[in-house]
Amino acid sequence: MEWLILLCLNFVFSQNGDLLVLKVQHREENDVGAAMDEIIKVNEFHASHINDGSNILREGDIAVSTGRRNKVCFARSCLWSKSVDGYVYIAYNLSPEYSEVETNLIKKGMENIEKDTCVRFVPRTHQRDYIDIQQKSGCWSYLGSRGGRQTVSLQSPDCLQVGVISHEFMHALGFVHEQSRLDRDNYVTIMWPNIWRDRLRNFEKFRTDTLDLPYDYRSIMHFGMYAYSQDGEPTIVPKNKKNIKLGQATSLSHIDKLKINNLYKCGWY
Repeated sequence: MEWLILLCLNFVFSQNGDLLVLKVQHREENDVGAAMDEIIKVNEFHASHINDGSNILREGDIAVSTGRRNKVCFARSCLWSKSVDGYVYIAYNLSPEYSEVETNLIKKGMENIEKDTCVRFVPRTHQRDYIDIQQKSGCWSYLGSRGGRQTVSLQSPDCLQVGVISHEFMHALGFVHEQSRLDRDNYVTIMWPNIWRDRLRNFEKFRTDTLDLPYDYRSIMHFGMYAYSQDGEPTIVPKNKKNIKLGQATSLSHIDKLKINNLYKCGWY
């Protein structure tokens, strides 16, 4: 059977309001991109509403408050508490604005995290620390546990895709994007001339804990190959790897599961 080839053109607005083509590329029918591809499209379109003076986004979808001093949370810092029974229970409040169908999609995103890990999402009753899932502008989350109520924004309908939802919950657990690893230049080449000039900072490296796990091209936390492309050319190219896909569209990779289990010491998985 011959593959159906699709020409995909995605239009978004740059920071200065100019209409730009995010990427122009030929894709096979079964190539649905990375979760972060969808997040970028949504957040760039709604950028003026997201960056409202109280919050800014780092790396495209990690919220940072501007009005108070922030803890910098990487890997083993800012973890959610572990119960005596070995599970990590993350309490959540869900906006009543979501329909039943949308609520079920959000719960499927939670199930992606829960499967084969010790993390469990539970409706909030009395818990002090919890995530508040709201229909703000764009798709974004704070990094790790901040203490008290913290927002996860899943705007309807654009952010209500299972992979996007899981991606934002991974941020809430404390994980940054895979290509932010300090050792990433051993595995990928960042094509700096192809990136929007006002989005270069989204490709910075950070001294994160790799949790003794290999670089994961297929992580749901990896940018897609054309992230923030200003000319339709790749912005991230794998080294010594041919025909490899960057990122995941819907599911966590095997290594994503291992990351959660290593970080939260899920001993029986």
